Amino acid sequence: MFAPRSLLWRTFFLIALLIGLALTAWYQLFVRFESEPRARQLGQMLVSVVNLTRAALVNADPLLRLALLRDLSVQEGIRIYPAEPGDELGPLPDTPTIRVIESEVRRQLGDETRFAGKREGVEGIWVSFQIDPDDPADLFWVMLPRERFERVRTAEWLGWGIAAAILAMLGAYVIVRRVAGPLAQISRAARQIGRGEPVSRLPEEGPSEISEVSRAFNQMSDDLAQLESDRALILAGVSHDLRTPLARLRLGIEMTGAHQDDIEAMSTDIEEMDKIIAQFLDFARGSADEALVEIDARAMVSDLVASYQRRGLANVVDASAGQAAIGFMGKPKAIRRALSNLIDNALRYAGNEQPIELGCSIEHRMLVLAVLDRGPGIPLDQVERLKRPFTRLEAARTDARGSGLGLAIVDRVARAHGGRLNLLPRAGGGLAAQLVIQQSASQVNNA
Repeated sequence: MFAPRSLLWRTFFLIALLIGLALTAWYQLFVRFESEPRARQLGQMLVSVVNLTRAALVNADPLLRLALLRDLSVQEGIRIYPAEPGDELGPLPDTPTIRVIESEVRRQLGDETRFAGKREGVEGIWVSFQIDPDDPADLFWVMLPRERFERVRTAEWLGWGIAAAILAMLGAYVIVRRVAGPLAQISRAARQIGRGEPVSRLPEEGPSEISEVSRAFNQMSDDLAQLESDRALILAGVSHDLRTPLARLRLGIEMTGAHQDDIEAMSTDIEEMDKIIAQFLDFARGSADEALVEIDARAMVSDLVASYQRRGLANVVDASAGQAAIGFMGKPKAIRRALSNLIDNALRYAGNEQPIELGCSIEHRMLVLAVLDRGPGIPLDQVERLKRPFTRLEAARTDARGSGLGLAIVDRVARAHGGRLNLLPRAGGGLAAQLVIQQSASQVNNA
């Protein structure tokens, strides 16, 4: 069964349900306290008409009865007819009002009173009565127009009720919209903060509760921005201060005259420390200050593979060679940095002997930049944990080098582009690291 999830439609349907219940209760109150008493009054009026007609006929001069009947028909709409054994009669409408009228008339005139809604093709409210109670054959019909008893038109009441319900629901929609609108703004702003994007201040207006929430959110956003700025400043300062002594250590090692193997080992450690510092800087810097531009994913992959091959890493290969250009909007430095982290991670754990494949493709209207290796892979239950900063998986990929920030940086870049990082097991063994980026329909068509 359809169940709306948004606050707007849940509240709207709840208010609509309450309005429907209120109208139903109101109708029952109308029937109980207005319709039924009115029906009894109509029944009493019908009894009075019958009694007065009978009395007029009994007391009138027989010669003047015809004129009396004519006056009752013309002036009051009351018609008197003698009852015949072969009268063609039709039943009264089966409505609550008619049932109450029948009950009231029989209670006062007797259970033998007959009713009809049509006699000889003439519609109306037909009620039988006797002028002489001792003569059963002395039976007459009195007919009153049905309009006197059906002044309340159900269609009109229903129409006005529906109109009132529509107006009430439109008002409810406007009221709920004023609540749901600011909440939607807060939701969008929260997602922007999660992607590391700058957020404009929310308007602090409207009802006091909504304005208070917006004010608290703005304060939280300012505090987070200040905290991020302080963290970036601290990490950048520490990283910069560490690189100077590292440069001196590298120079001192070259001048020690130690064995070449020892020099290479120490230089490798220093390079690893320098890479860790670079990751700290990348993590602290983020990509919020970089603008979105049109990027050719195919050209970026080719250029990145060529840069690794120029460094002597021939096992880094282009798996999408020969494909057509794939254009998308992105931050080129951030995307390139993320792919480099994935390639470095694959080289570290899969080695320089196994091929590291880098490719791009369109899958389900999403751009997929994939780095494929034949390393030990990552268990599925550990994937989300490894996306957090400063975490490593020692069991499956045992090299403990690095800061544990590489995948966290890639995940942050993916979320900043409205996408995600997938770490999937590869058929035949290894890992398929996918940087998935959302694309618009026009971009996909152009691709």
